[in-house]
Amino acid sequence: MSLAQGRPYLAIPGPSVVPDRVLAAMHRPAPNIYEGDLIEMTAGIARDLRAVARTAGDVAMYVANGHGAWEAALANTLAPGAKVLVLATGRFGHGWAEMAEAMGYEVELLDFGKRTPADPERLRAALRADAGGRIGAVLATHVDTATSARNDIAALRQVLEETGHGALLMADCIASLACDRFEMDEWGADVMVAGSQKGLMVPPGMAFVFFNARAAEARARLPRVSRYWDWAPRAAPEQFYQYFGGTAPTHHLYGLREALDMIAEEGLEHVLARHATLARAIWAACARWGEGGPMELNIAEPAHRSHAVTALRIGAPHGARLREWMAREAGVTLGIGLGMAEPGTPEAGGFFRIGHMGHLNAHMVLGLLASLEAAMHALDIPFAPGGVAAAAEVVGHAGAEGGHRAAG
Repeated sequence: MSLAQGRPYLAIPGPSVVPDRVLAAMHRPAPNIYEGDLIEMTAGIARDLRAVARTAGDVAMYVANGHGAWEAALANTLAPGAKVLVLATGRFGHGWAEMAEAMGYEVELLDFGKRTPADPERLRAALRADAGGRIGAVLATHVDTATSARNDIAALRQVLEETGHGALLMADCIASLACDRFEMDEWGADVMVAGSQKGLMVPPGMAFVFFNARAAEARARLPRVSRYWDWAPRAAPEQFYQYFGGTAPTHHLYGLREALDMIAEEGLEHVLARHATLARAIWAACARWGEGGPMELNIAEPAHRSHAVTALRIGAPHGARLREWMAREAGVTLGIGLGMAEPGTPEAGGFFRIGHMGHLNAHMVLGLLASLEAAMHALDIPFAPGGVAAAAEVVGHAGAEGGHRAAG
């Protein structure tokens, strides 16, 4: 008997759950795009996006997904034929490299596999080997959505400083913005890219490129940038249409305005702490289950794991069976093991991911984990008992600490 009736839960690592407040804000007639409240609201959105990114720099907004943000970041800083160094810790690092190659850039790839973050010392060696200073940019995912590996962007900037290399540092925060702590200015990222559909809790369709003065200077040195991708008029528009190179994504903007208000009301520090706590609860459950079965966290070291997504190994065909059972019997959709094995092969059925980003609370996570435990019972997948209890302990301790602070 299926028990999937009721509201479905999309527990994939993006698109994330869209809050009712955001949906309600988007459910309205089309506005005037030439004058009125929309113009002032959009300027406020740009300001508040910069606050979430922790930057005093600029932001350009695009009607695009994260791939569009990748392209815009490169198109505004490097002439075709320039060289980029890509630090890959999963499928999305490789994806950015493929984008760069397709755009006519020379790509040097440092592949760190699927289970570890980027090693700053390998970056140091690559920069020292670049005697002619040909590398124009270092590209790194802050969090690779496929593997859940989180890279230390500040450590990468430190290597650039210590070697005296002039390359720009670009960070992909599509999976991590408003989930994992990211300090653009403090950590020294020159360019950062993000999307609307994950920690910002808005449906897919908007992409953002944040950039500092060094990156703006690189843009100014280029002989040309394609009219649509050019970030200069988008970041400092003289007329409203320049924000988006044409018609604005009006209803996405209303949703984004509401989402940014929700983040401000909760407080960004609390948003980050909530994600960290709920991530630890998921890790605690999965680690306990793995003591008596095949489940294994893809990233062994907690400090290297994302607070937005958890990639898991459980062996074929258990991952595929779990995802199928969870959707059919519990109304929960888990993420596929993207990039962990060749699609269509038996090995691909041995992985899955849990997205825990954006509009998320304790009962959603605990319900998800209890459903996962029920699935393993139903499918006779070996596991050690006590996973849900371990997660509840993490949540309970966090709640007790919060209560003590409130009382104090």
